Amino acid sequence: MAPPDPSTVRFDGPWIHRDIHANGIRFHTVEVGASAPDAPLVVLLHGFADFWWSWRHQLTALSEQGYRAVAVDLRGYGDSDKPPRGYDGWTLAGDIAGLIRAMGYGEATLVGHADGGLVCWATAVLHARLVRSIALVSSPHPLALKQAVLHDRYQRKALLPSFVSCQVPWRPERRLTRDGGSEVERLIRERSGPGWTENPEFDVVVSRMRSAIQIPGTAHCTLEYQRWAFRSQFRPDGSRFMASMDQTLRIPVLHLHGELDPYVLADTVRRSHRFAPTQQLQTVTGVGHYAHWEAPDRVNAALLDLVAPRTA
Repeated sequence: MAPPDPSTVRFDGPWIHRDIHANGIRFHTVEVGASAPDAPLVVLLHGFADFWWSWRHQLTALSEQGYRAVAVDLRGYGDSDKPPRGYDGWTLAGDIAGLIRAMGYGEATLVGHADGGLVCWATAVLHARLVRSIALVSSPHPLALKQAVLHDRYQRKALLPSFVSCQVPWRPERRLTRDGGSEVERLIRERSGPGWTENPEFDVVVSRMRSAIQIPGTAHCTLEYQRWAFRSQFRPDGSRFMASMDQTLRIPVLHLHGELDPYVLADTVRRSHRFAPTQQLQTVTGVGHYAHWEAPDRVNAALLDLVAPRTA
């Protein structure tokens, strides 16, 4: 059977699919309906082995309240371009900065899950003028995550085996794509709360994620994020990136963390407060690593509170 074409992620529905060129490549973006010209921009960034559809509930909730909500297939994913390079922190932050400008905006709120959240942190530091606020779903500041892995044996045990297994060539790609992407389903089941795996929507989510990872080139690009994050720790480029990230953010920061998340632990998320003193941590009870899937109404309410205009 032939692998899925990238266009298979362009699902029919209330979606407008666009191609936007930024930072030298083409991005597939998705939004709901036509926004007002002055609608505040909210950019949604998915995590590992994922794609734009992860944010379907947030796209509709934000757009219904008058925001221009745009979900992006990150570099290497879905129907975005899949270049051989550019999976380092600087380039990924440049991708989002370029997208904000290409859409005609001078600033945006960024929302990210897991790897997408790390891109939010990097963009907020490296392109500070373009970022109004950020919201994270189980995505600690990169320095907080590094410190936790080094000093917290529970976080090290939860994250490091999977992370290290991505570093060898070819085998991880084959693992992600064999048996119709069954490894992606295994990871989702392992990291989700028990209630979510019983939800009728779960099978739909898993089916679409398994298909998307089989798009040619996607598995390799997915792993390049993980490989740069690990290997750069032993190279000068990683030291420079971490040094550049060692800044204090003063913008509004919301962190949503699933109470039952077995992959990113609560103590690790709390460590981010050192780099973002304004961070508001909200624990989403009864859910795991995918709070925006597992409890969309609660996540949507928190996001709308973050982006709502503040009165003096």
